[in-house]
Amino acid sequence: MLSAYRQVLATPGSAAFCLAGALARLPASMAGLGIVLLVELRTGSYGTAGAVSAAYVVTSGVAGPAIARLADRLGQAPVLRAASLLFSSGMVAFLVVVESGAPEWTYYVTAAVAGTGAPQAGAMVRARWTHALRGRPGLDTAFALEAVVDEVVFIAGPVLVTVLTLQVHETAGLALPVVAALVGSWALAAQHGTAPPPAPHVAGTARAPMGWALLGPMVAAAAGIGVVFGAIEVVVVAFTDEAGQPGAAGVVLAVFSGGSLLAGLAVGAFLNAADPLRRLRVTTVLMALLVVPALFSPGVVALSVAMLLLGLMVSPTLIAAVSLVERHVAPTRLTEGITWTMTGMAAGTALGAALSGRVVDAHTAATGFVVPLGAAVVTAALAWLAKEPARRTDRLPDVSPQG
Repeated sequence: MLSAYRQVLATPGSAAFCLAGALARLPASMAGLGIVLLVELRTGSYGTAGAVSAAYVVTSGVAGPAIARLADRLGQAPVLRAASLLFSSGMVAFLVVVESGAPEWTYYVTAAVAGTGAPQAGAMVRARWTHALRGRPGLDTAFALEAVVDEVVFIAGPVLVTVLTLQVHETAGLALPVVAALVGSWALAAQHGTAPPPAPHVAGTARAPMGWALLGPMVAAAAGIGVVFGAIEVVVVAFTDEAGQPGAAGVVLAVFSGGSLLAGLAVGAFLNAADPLRRLRVTTVLMALLVVPALFSPGVVALSVAMLLLGLMVSPTLIAAVSLVERHVAPTRLTEGITWTMTGMAAGTALGAALSGRVVDAHTAATGFVVPLGAAVVTAALAWLAKEPARRTDRLPDVSPQG
C-alpha cells in the first residue's frame, strides 16, 4: 500500500510543503470550536457562542475563493503571508475583546476579521501537487494523501482545542491556531520552488473560464457532503447523550473519521485514477445507503459500526470530486476552483449542524439522521446528473500510479 505514497513523496520538495500545509490548515479544525468554547465560558450562552462562530465560518467561506483567486494571480507566497497576518491579528483582537469584557458586537467584528484571513492551505497544497506532478504519474495518490491529512487534522484539532481550553487556559485553544497559521503559512510561502507560477490577469484579455457547468455541481456535491459532516457531529453527540453515555461521542466521531482516513489511504494506493465521475457516482450512492443503518442503531456500539462504514465513503467521495475539478478547471484558476469546493463543504457543514439540531430538538436523536440521509441522496442525484465536459488540453496527463 505504501509504495504509491513513497512514489509521490519522492517528488522534490513535496514532503516539506505537505508538512507546512498540514500545520497551516490546523486552524480550520480548531478556530470555530475554540470560539464556541471561549464565548460560552465567558457569556454562559451557547446561542451567542454559536452565532459568533457562525460569523467566523461565514466570512471564511465568502473570502476563501477571493483569497484563492489572488493566489492564482499574484502567487501563493504574498497571499499566504498577508492572509495569515490578517487571521492572526483578527484572532488576537478577538481574544482581547472577549477577555476584557468589551461589548458583544466586538466579538462578531473581530471573529469576522479572523475569518476573512482564514488560511486556504488545503487548496494551495493541492495546487502545488498539480504543478509538481505535471507530466508525471500519481496525482490521485497525492489527492488521497491530502484527504488523509485533512482527516488527521480534523481528528486532532477538536481534541487539542478542547483540552487546551478546558484544562490549560481558556484562551490557549485559540492561541495555538494563531501560531499554527503563522508558522505553517510562512513556511509554505518560503518554498518558492514548488509553488505554481502566478498568472496575472492582463487588462483587455479574457480570463480562462472556470467551467461552472461541472464546477457548480461539484460545489453543490461538496456542500451535500458538508451537510453529512455537520449533521453527524450534532446527532452523534445527542445520540450518546440520550443513551446515557455522553463521553462516547468523541469515540464514535473518531471511528467515523478513522474510517474515512483508512479509505483515503486505500484510494491512493490501489484505485486507478481513471473515470473519477463514475467513482463519485458509486461512492455517493453507497454513502446514502450507509446512512440508513444509523437511523435504526439500537445503541452506541451499533452506531459506532454504522459510523465506521459510513466513514469509508467520505474520503473517496471527496477525492473523486477534487480530481474532477483538477481535470476541468484551467491551471491558472485551479486554486480558486478547489477552494470553491472547500467553501461548499464548509457551508454545508454549518447547514447540516443547524438542521439536525432542530430535528433532534423536535424529535429524537436517531431521527436526526434523516438530515444526512437526505443530503446524501441529493448529493448522489447531483453526481448522476453531472456531465463531464471534454478534457482540457493544458493539464497534466492522467496516469495512474504503479506499485
